[in-house]
Amino acid sequence: MSAAAAAGTWKLGDLEVNRIGYGAMRLTGNGMLGNSDGTPIDRAAAVALLHSAFEQGVNHIDTAAFYFSALRSANELINRALASWRGDVVVVTKVGPGRDPSGEWIAEARPDQLRGQVEENLRQLGRDCLDVVNLRIGGPRTASIAEHFGALAELREAGLIRHLGLSGVLPEHVTEAQGIAPVVCVQNSYGLDWRHADESGLVDLCGEEGIAFVPFFAVSGLRREAAASREQDAHVQSVARAHDATPAQVRLAWTLHRGPHVLAIPGTKNPVHLAQNIAAGSLRLTEEELTLLDKTSATATSSRTHG
Repeated sequence: MSAAAAAGTWKLGDLEVNRIGYGAMRLTGNGMLGNSDGTPIDRAAAVALLHSAFEQGVNHIDTAAFYFSALRSANELINRALASWRGDVVVVTKVGPGRDPSGEWIAEARPDQLRGQVEENLRQLGRDCLDVVNLRIGGPRTASIAEHFGALAELREAGLIRHLGLSGVLPEHVTEAQGIAPVVCVQNSYGLDWRHADESGLVDLCGEEGIAFVPFFAVSGLRREAAASREQDAHVQSVARAHDATPAQVRLAWTLHRGPHVLAIPGTKNPVHLAQNIAAGSLRLTEEELTLLDKTSATATSSRTHG
């Protein structure tokens, strides 16, 4: 059994993936995040890193056409890596937000502009059909998504997309989308320090509906897009010491313990961190440790409320 399979598998529609995947955003350097201090990974090193992930059992990659910096495009790096790889890898991309060639964010795509974004992903990835496309929600989170999701459902019917998902949504968006076309995954910010998806019932709703819940920023916590900082929480440190694990591994393991439908897509440019992230899938936390870690969550929630 591969390292990434230790946590088990889940199906995105008819596509079975290991629950530990890989998020490609950091391959581009911090230019994707509006900073200028990120050094993009060498292309050959990026391909080698992706191949290493595949060799360790990762068969679920998260990406987007808007994951790019001045010198690197995540989609094109993935395309290059897959061109020399014989195994099956499910590539999940997302549409909705957009950036102009200089990297500036532009207005969220209108429903009639989503086809262009889908075709851009197809071109960059070298595909005729995208495995999974998530509609990433921007703007007012309570607004209806029917027109946008309906446009993607039409592209699914046309054969450009195999399966559909959502990102950055509320439970009512999932219900609305399910009335239009099947939703196979939901990507939201979620982790030990950031549990709005628990508070809203979204994680449980996904489990009830057989939808994969795919957290992002599970390791970085309140720092979100920023790289994870030195672990400050004593509870996380304590559990990490007990398992001879890293704090990041504990955070990933806690996330995976939330339910069999919960996946993980940690991203990194560091081969050592990649192996550690994948190995987190084999980390088994006790009920006592999970209770202790939940105190970390309660503290973080209180900090957000009163900070």
